[in-house]
Amino acid sequence: MSADISKYKENNKTRFLAEDFERLEREEAEILKLLETDPSLKELSEEELSSIKNQKDTLLSQMEEILKSEIEEEEFPNEIILEVRAGAGGEEASLFAEELAQMYLAYGAAQGWQSAVVDESKSATGGYKEASFEIHGRNCFKKLRFETGVHRVQRVPATEKSGRIHTSTASVAILPLRKKTKLEIKDADLLIEFSRAGGKGGQNVNKVETAVRIVHKPTNIDVRCTSERSQLKNKEKAMAILIAKLEQKKEEEEASKFSESRKNQIGTGDRSEKIRTYNFLQDRVTDHRLKQSWHNLPIIMAGNIDDIIDTLEERSKTGFEANGSDEDEE
Repeated sequence: MSADISKYKENNKTRFLAEDFERLEREEAEILKLLETDPSLKELSEEELSSIKNQKDTLLSQMEEILKSEIEEEEFPNEIILEVRAGAGGEEASLFAEELAQMYLAYGAAQGWQSAVVDESKSATGGYKEASFEIHGRNCFKKLRFETGVHRVQRVPATEKSGRIHTSTASVAILPLRKKTKLEIKDADLLIEFSRAGGKGGQNVNKVETAVRIVHKPTNIDVRCTSERSQLKNKEKAMAILIAKLEQKKEEEEASKFSESRKNQIGTGDRSEKIRTYNFLQDRVTDHRLKQSWHNLPIIMAGNIDDIIDTLEERSKTGFEANGSDEDEE
């Protein structure tokens, strides 16, 4: 019985395997036809037919595996945008935003991921008002998808002479860059601006208008990309980020409709949700969704967040009834 391989022929990654499968089917049909006219070839034919069947089974298995990995990559793409933005707390918040960015980049480097700055805006003290990074690597979205939200820091800033504890915040957004999207964006809804990118004097990026800013007028979402030397590449990347932001907004709106039923799950992917507190005085980071704490903050801020990431991943599989108590005051 001939298998339906149309879905494999439509996919670029499996087309050549599907064509090989069809060739085997033709050979199989020829042998069966020959058997009808010359039954004496039965023993020899059975050996050939068995070989063809094994080859076909192997091809089917390979094609299924490729399609399965494509589906998984679409759900958990291996390319993301990491966004950090200073919240309440002035300069201290911007310094914390930069520390968070460096924590994730260090974690990513240990995972073998590659990263690049998409755009950054620095404060007077050198911290990040906001910054975005492109990260490529196996399972980067799967591992970091629960990091979206508000991160809070409690500590005495280096500039604080009276020893007063400050509480500051920074928001993190993990935006998956998917290859396929169902969103339709009208050209009339976009405002596109070009400008000279920042950088060291004399660089090409300073001489021509390569920086791209795109505003989606219906939602007022804006993105900026300065990382590429070409205006076209910056525009393409900015559009990909805009689509990711619009998809996230849509997901947040959908999640809010079912917020009550989601109360025991880990987060909604909403960057306005407070998810974690970094208490430097008590050398403790507490995840408010897990109601669980870890110690040795210097090590954690250096990118050693494997335990936190792995715990979130494990708890997400079984729903979310947190154990223990939240140790940090609201």
